[in-house]
Amino acid sequence: MIDLKDLRSHPEKYRKGTADKADNTDIDALLRLDSKYRALLTQQQALVSEKNKIGKQIGQLVGQLKKSGEPQRTQLEEQVAALQQRPHEIKTEQASLDEQVYRLEQERNELWLSVPQPADPEVPVGRGYEDNIELRCWNPDWFDPAKPFVANKGFEGQTHIDLGAHLGLIDLERGVKIAGSRSYVLVGDGMRLHNAILRYAFDFMTNENGFTALSVSDLVRHEMMVGTGFFPKGRDQVYDIANPTGEYGLVLSGTGEVGLMGFHQDEILDAKDLPRCYTTLSTCFRREAGATGKDTAGLYRIHQFDKVEQVVICRADEQESCRWHQRMIGYVETLLQRLEVPYRLLQCCTGDLGPKNADMIDIESWMPSRNAYGETHSASRLYDYQCRRLNLRYRNTNGTQFCHSLNNTVVASPRILIPLLELYQNQDSTITIPRVLRPYLGGQDRIEPTSRSVDD
Repeated sequence: MIDLKDLRSHPEKYRKGTADKADNTDIDALLRLDSKYRALLTQQQALVSEKNKIGKQIGQLVGQLKKSGEPQRTQLEEQVAALQQRPHEIKTEQASLDEQVYRLEQERNELWLSVPQPADPEVPVGRGYEDNIELRCWNPDWFDPAKPFVANKGFEGQTHIDLGAHLGLIDLERGVKIAGSRSYVLVGDGMRLHNAILRYAFDFMTNENGFTALSVSDLVRHEMMVGTGFFPKGRDQVYDIANPTGEYGLVLSGTGEVGLMGFHQDEILDAKDLPRCYTTLSTCFRREAGATGKDTAGLYRIHQFDKVEQVVICRADEQESCRWHQRMIGYVETLLQRLEVPYRLLQCCTGDLGPKNADMIDIESWMPSRNAYGETHSASRLYDYQCRRLNLRYRNTNGTQFCHSLNNTVVASPRILIPLLELYQNQDSTITIPRVLRPYLGGQDRIEPTSRSVDD
């Protein structure tokens, strides 16, 4: 949620910010609604003031009546009677105003929630993914994405789909039978590798980087989705499972970010206790409405996955937010370098930021079967956009302020299995397990065809 006072003072900033994000929210309509709403509030206050003033006047006249003689009594009684009639009129006017205020407030707030956060000035203006800018890339010594796979490995590679079927790691057919399209079953070492990368990422954030671990619910209230900026826009991407139009609606969360940020809703933290650094491992659900083409094959764009997420809640200081943004990206770079997965950083343009982000850096891992990088991480800087919606503040010597928030994927699986299986495949169709994951697999260093299948 943007600062409405700032919008009133700098409307052009928000007109441009909305246009840069290719958003159609009508800023001028919001300003008109806000002006009408505030004018009605002024009228309400004037009626309350008049009512209080009449009460005092009646009290004064009643006091005069007690002391007055017969000639003045009739005149004073007429004045009291006239004043006593006015509160009834005010009550009727207030009822009408209350109805108008409620209606206008609903309309204003609905439009207010739709206003996107303007992108930071350094974010390039663009329409979508094609206008994103590569910042840098990293490759292990043994693999160069600029060369054909066969030049790197000495043989023609297989896709993760073929490898998964040959080694008995992934069963897409039975996944679809159980849950429909874009579903899967990880089998044997496929499931073990999935768990290994998640456990490693979780330990990396908690043991090495000091993040506090939280469990979060996969079921979250609509209120939390609004508070974190995923509603009202993005509603088509979630699974509504209870009371979709009611006050206490529940949805399946698409990211642990929702629960981590909602943890402190309506709280006032102490400045000395900031930043709060949280991580979680949660199952995530996304409808992926509108996704087509190669993204729907295999494990790339699926409806259910597991993710280790990182969230930072810090002071309302843009420089501090920028430092944390780079630091959180650094955690992911370290993780991918330890896994020896080639990756690149993309500066997202305004049209690819989404409504809630002031800045976003995507991290894409090389996936040989796509002959391209594929998004595996997304690091967002939101300033106070979420915290205003969640009413999440902190107290310092100057009073209370809304916190800033940031988030970034640590790892999401099984999508990360695509580069791991394809990059680490061997000519005999076995898979070498990355060194950092071997302790989580009991020291196992290779995945080989199993003599026992799920069909036995």
